Amino acid sequence: MDWQKGRQSDNVEEDDGNGGGGYGGGGGMRFGGFHLGIGGTVLALVIAMLVPQTRPIIFGLLLGGNSGQSTVAPRPAPGHAANLSDPQHQFVAHVLGSTEDVWGAYFQAQGKTYERPKLLLFHGSTTSGCGAAEESMGPFYCPTDHRVYLDLDFFHEMDTRFHASGDFARAYVIAHEVGHHVQNLLGTMDKEKTLRARGMPMEGDSGVSVRLELQADCYAGVWGNRSQQQLQWLQAGDIESALNAASAVGDDALQKAARGYAVPDSFTHGTSAQRMHWFKAGFDSGDPAQCDTFSAKTL
Repeated sequence: MDWQKGRQSDNVEEDDGNGGGGYGGGGGMRFGGFHLGIGGTVLALVIAMLVPQTRPIIFGLLLGGNSGQSTVAPRPAPGHAANLSDPQHQFVAHVLGSTEDVWGAYFQAQGKTYERPKLLLFHGSTTSGCGAAEESMGPFYCPTDHRVYLDLDFFHEMDTRFHASGDFARAYVIAHEVGHHVQNLLGTMDKEKTLRARGMPMEGDSGVSVRLELQADCYAGVWGNRSQQQLQWLQAGDIESALNAASAVGDDALQKAARGYAVPDSFTHGTSAQRMHWFKAGFDSGDPAQCDTFSAKTL
C-alpha cells in the first residue's frame, strides 16, 4: 500500500498524559455506550469465565449497564496535535485523511455534511467520553465524543498475536472504527439502542451487536474501494492482507485461540467467515447500500 499518496488529516491527536484520572465532580465512570475494540469483548468474556467474581462488572459493561457505579459522564482525555514527524503517526494521518475524503464525498452526494471524527493516539491507557480505555481493549470508537481511540502498540499485536501484517490490514482497522462513526452519524447506533431496549438478542452469530460490527466491516470495504478509485494506492497482496486481518479477529478464531473452542451464543463481532464476507461485499461494490446487515436474513 502506497499510503503516502493520500493527504494527511489534521484530526489526529495524542493524549497529553493528563487524562488518566478525573471524570469531573469526582464521580465514578459510566461503562455503557462504547464498543470494545477488536478482540476486547472476547477477552472480557474469557476473564468472566475464568474469574466468576468479575462477571457482574464485565457483563454490566458489555450490556451497557453501570455496574452499580455512579453515572457521572466521563471526561475525555485532553489531547494535542499529533507529532507527524513520526512515521506511524504519518500513516494514521494519511489513512484518516482518506476516510475523510471518501465519506465526505458520500455524505455530500446524499445532501448531508460529514462530521470528521477525531482520532486520539494513546499509550497504555486513557479516558474517553465512554469510560476508561486500555490497550488490551484494542482500537475502539466512542459515539459520545465522536472519537476513535488507538494505541499504536496494537499494530505490533496484529503482527505477533493475530499474524495479520501489512499496511492495508492496519488501515482496515482504522477504517472499521471510522465505520462506526459513519453509523453514528446515520443513526444506526440509535437503531441498535432501540433494538436493545426491545429485548432483541445482542450477542450470538446473528445478534444485533454482530450486525453492527459486520456493517462497520462492510463500510471499511467501501472505503477501501473508493480510496483506491481516488488514489490508486493499493498494491499486490493488500486485499489479501485486509481479508486475513478480518479473518484473524473473528469471534470464533479469537475464542478458539483463547480457550480451544468457540461459543457462538457469545459472539459479538462475527465469525472469521462473516467478517471477510462483509468486508469483501463493501470492497467489491463500493456501495454503502450493500452493507445493510440489519435486514440481511443470513450473515
